[in-house]
Amino acid sequence: FASDVDDASATLWYKRGSDALGRDKQNIRNLMEALERVYLPANGDTDEWNDERRKILRMALVHYLLPQFESETRRDLREVSTRVGVEAAGQNLQMMAMEGPYRPSHLLGENRFIVPTGDLPIVGVCSSNDARDGTFLAAVDGQGQMSDHVAVPGGTSITADLIRERVITFLMQIRPAAVVVGSSGGVGSRLTARRLGEVIAESTERWNNRLIQGQDEDDEDFEARMDNFRRMYPNIDDDEDVVWKCNVDIVDDNVAQLFGRSVRGKKEFPDTAVNLKVAVATARWAKDPLCELAYTWSAASDAGVFGTEMLFLNIHPLQRLLPKPMLLREFERVLCIVTAAVGVDVNGACSYDHMHGLLTFVPGLGPRKANNLKQNVARIGGAVSSRKSILVKRLLGPIVYNNSVAFLRVRATDKLQDQMLHPLDDSRCHPDVYQRNRWAVKIAVDALELGDGAAQDDEFAISAIRDVMQNSREEVERLFLATKAEWEGVYGPTFNVGTWDPKVTVPIESWRDKVEELDIEAFAEMIEQNGNGKWLSQLTMVKWEFRLPFEDPRKPMEPPSGEKLFKLLTGESDATLCPGKEVTGRVVKNGDFGSQVKLEGDVPGFIPLRNLADDHVESAEDIVSVGTVVTALITQVKMDHMCVDLSLKKEDFKKKSSEWERPASLPPLDDFFDRMAALKIDEEKDKEREARLEALRLTIGGTKIGGDVQGGVNADGSSAPARRSGKVTRRACAHPAFRNAQHDKLNQELKEAGDAMVGEALIRPSNRSCDSLNIHWMVRGGCIKVIEVLEEDKDTDASIGNRLIIKKEVYESIE
Repeated sequence: FASDVDDASATLWYKRGSDALGRDKQNIRNLMEALERVYLPANGDTDEWNDERRKILRMALVHYLLPQFESETRRDLREVSTRVGVEAAGQNLQMMAMEGPYRPSHLLGENRFIVPTGDLPIVGVCSSNDARDGTFLAAVDGQGQMSDHVAVPGGTSITADLIRERVITFLMQIRPAAVVVGSSGGVGSRLTARRLGEVIAESTERWNNRLIQGQDEDDEDFEARMDNFRRMYPNIDDDEDVVWKCNVDIVDDNVAQLFGRSVRGKKEFPDTAVNLKVAVATARWAKDPLCELAYTWSAASDAGVFGTEMLFLNIHPLQRLLPKPMLLREFERVLCIVTAAVGVDVNGACSYDHMHGLLTFVPGLGPRKANNLKQNVARIGGAVSSRKSILVKRLLGPIVYNNSVAFLRVRATDKLQDQMLHPLDDSRCHPDVYQRNRWAVKIAVDALELGDGAAQDDEFAISAIRDVMQNSREEVERLFLATKAEWEGVYGPTFNVGTWDPKVTVPIESWRDKVEELDIEAFAEMIEQNGNGKWLSQLTMVKWEFRLPFEDPRKPMEPPSGEKLFKLLTGESDATLCPGKEVTGRVVKNGDFGSQVKLEGDVPGFIPLRNLADDHVESAEDIVSVGTVVTALITQVKMDHMCVDLSLKKEDFKKKSSEWERPASLPPLDDFFDRMAALKIDEEKDKEREARLEALRLTIGGTKIGGDVQGGVNADGSSAPARRSGKVTRRACAHPAFRNAQHDKLNQELKEAGDAMVGEALIRPSNRSCDSLNIHWMVRGGCIKVIEVLEEDKDTDASIGNRLIIKKEVYESIE
């Protein structure tokens, strides 16, 4: 922009009008000079003709070329920013989808490659802050189906005696591996999790000690207790000696909240409370987040578009600004990638509606083919016994089968318990490797040195593959124990069990299983020489699938903590709550060390004694009372402790925003950030804040919150009249007839005293003005007259005026 415009240069950019930033104010001198060298005659011409040419050039630039350049630049920037935003949203969704199943705390000491998480029963909890809605605990089995639930009425604590016993009975019947509490209850979810932790500890103690006779129990009492226990839990074997372990954690329930209010929820649970549906979905989310995301996608809109429910999830903060078709296309791509990496249990997906959405994202399938596969599986009895049967029974066409079968897992179910399943049907190996070409069978037979004839018999081949896979599993355990022993021998007992990955942390030369003894490269080269193509990558996959069949690439779900938990429960982050920001809250408790404040969103705050005022404070009650609404300044956000430290000191209010420490999680300031403009804005805000402080300053006994005046004495020691807030407040008066009470309460007190108060009067502050009192005079029984008293020459809002006026009569004291 032109630097020779005096008005524009004298005015800061953020105070200039829109007309000062117009195109005619742009400095196009450099462009004009370049164009003049091209379009002005080289041999010269008269000044009048050259001026006309310059006018034409300027008009072409200002009205045609520059607007076109701007339009193209805006279009390119919009396209690039949209593409970057869509990719960022896709990355966030991929992070959500790549979060593995929740792993209970008692399994954290075991490596997931040695002891898989498995299909565990889990209890989901939806905690409600609304007294009209209850808190629900829903138990889901290994397949994610709701098996039982218990409701806690709204406004009732889980630790109440009757409710506590109901919850304990419920937990002992289910015996879940974990209890997960949804985060939608805010800070109250944290309290619910703590109380459930106490209930779970009592439940597990009762269960694990059920067969132990107490010291104060005789044989008859013990037998009576056991008989009652067997009646309550008829499916329990007395010889069962498995120790029940259970823990409680908080998990994100954004997807679960969407399910509770969606068409899917109404269809699956038509006559169920919303919070119960949320509790079920919370437990399912802990079992398999990818499954719940795919289930969310599976609902179609009225226009037949799938995935529209995904747009209601908070996946990216800028997703509302991005085109919906592009977002949905990116979300679909991400879910396809993750589903291909994880695989899909074909029997589970065809048996349960909440798992069926995964089939949509199997490469080669889609909504139509997935639905057709589900119907065909139901037609043959509801279970697929092998990958080969999918083709033989024409559940899929040959081309679709060839594209999708490697991502379909055939796992053991109750319907297939009498059949011998092929172990590689639950692996990433394509059937072309172990059925059509039988190269995986040859690898297993050669590893066991059984001879070529053993590969011809199917049952013998399956047995050989099982033996090789068992040998490889034992090798994985040996390597784990060896790595752990080696680490602890050098660094002590600090080995991180959860991060050990045999594919990443174990060198190739350390493997000693039977598969490693084979020369896979030579075998692949022989196949290629026979004209059957290049199969080295497939054969290498066979080796790793023998060791880790369809291992889950997702890391176990980590319960939120620190900043993530604070953001989930409060909805706040470093961008919204940071040191130096003003917040408003209500004082809920005064203690020996300060005042507890509840901020907006139920965020707990604390004002230490040293921060209640600039001067020394003996007690918090001297400054603020319970129920007072205060505007304070944040000094520190303690996310780990779920608390915000506050200050009412004027010294802190005088600090500029640039003087407060900037949170490390926020991006650094841009190199071209206008610091002078920011300081100017800070100065204007300081003036507004000072005026507001003067207007809202609370006066109690001459001490002002955040003020520098006490008892009518300035900071320099000189006497000065105290500033007034102009608000009606309680009065500091010890007269026996004075009451800090309402109109009705004084009348009630006079009437209850009866004839004894005839001729007597009580005095109270007026509701109309901060400079007046009301005298309630009992003229005769049942007749009370109210007289208004004007106050003048007041020291503070809490004091009584030195001049009291009643109908032009002046009194010097309340006596």
